Amino acid sequence: MAKIGKELLAQLTSEGVKGPFLTIMLNTHVAHQDIEKDQLKFKNFAKAAKERFCKKYPDQDWAPFQLKLDELLNARDFWRQATTSVAIILTKDESYVHRLSIRVDDQYYVGDTPYLLAIIKNAQFNYKYYVLALNRDSMKLYLMENKQLTEVVLSDGAPTDIKQALGEEVTGGNLNFRAQGSNGGRDSVAYHGVSAKDEEIEIDWVNYYQVVDSYLKNEFDNPEELPIYLYALPENQTMFKKVAKNPCYHPDVAVSGSPAQLSLNQIEAGTQKISDALAAKEVADYQKWIERKYFDQLSDIRQAAPLGRIGHLFIATSNLIDGYGENPEVEYDWRQVLNTLAHDTIRNNGDVYVLEQTDAPGEKELVAILRY
Repeated sequence: MAKIGKELLAQLTSEGVKGPFLTIMLNTHVAHQDIEKDQLKFKNFAKAAKERFCKKYPDQDWAPFQLKLDELLNARDFWRQATTSVAIILTKDESYVHRLSIRVDDQYYVGDTPYLLAIIKNAQFNYKYYVLALNRDSMKLYLMENKQLTEVVLSDGAPTDIKQALGEEVTGGNLNFRAQGSNGGRDSVAYHGVSAKDEEIEIDWVNYYQVVDSYLKNEFDNPEELPIYLYALPENQTMFKKVAKNPCYHPDVAVSGSPAQLSLNQIEAGTQKISDALAAKEVADYQKWIERKYFDQLSDIRQAAPLGRIGHLFIATSNLIDGYGENPEVEYDWRQVLNTLAHDTIRNNGDVYVLEQTDAPGEKELVAILRY
């Protein structure tokens, strides 16, 4: 689960955040005429939410909510964010805006708990990692976050190409580079000696990759210790794997191909292989959990959730009708039931997953893996 999503869920379900809650789920666009449509839908949701709020909570003041809604409506930057959708969660004291990478059913919710299911689904199989696009004589670094890839701006002196790393005289000569460890020591010493041309080229290749690895290990700021995966030709993967000492480098998954002439969008498309491999491993782990004690009946799950008995709750997307179907009020109430299960599970330090039924343990539509 994406870290930012998990942190938000923990915050929204903590005892320190008090309801009532207003949640608005909205697909967003960037074209001017589409933004106007989004704003109109937002206004209509706000108007309908006020009616529901005043009916459900006659002793509560709507004014703080209206003030926050007006601020969002008039914030130009808010409507120009190029994300797929957005979750807006308001209390009388707090505003939470969470950008999503998935399509949602446009809707508003008023209740004692925030609507969490879309945030949970967005965090599912949503990995944060670095992609090292590595050629024999150059490199770029990208960050995958919330299913969007961005190029990382590296510090001056970063070994973005072999000349930057090894100097003007790449082959021949004497000592060219010593990779410095974080404690001032030397991780490795690479020499350029007089040799046959092919040997010199391979020495440069090895030396350059040692510089890249040392930079990412000792100089690049990676406080979260995010994993680094390669996008490179197979021979470059093999060579880098031989010299790499950075514990954040994960050689088990990589994209095979030359990134040299690829655009950002092409690199992003290629990295889907990495996310797919990580998701497949995660799903394989889920399937083992069906061997534990579990509940798959709604009545049992409803009793277990508030007692903190659920370690992992799986809600298949087959439980949710796209667009709310022919009976939107019935679907609305059913989603609130599922949302309450999710809320109670997270509040008691359990994990909740919203995913395809084929990915759930035992391919069950609704299943709670118990702690005891």
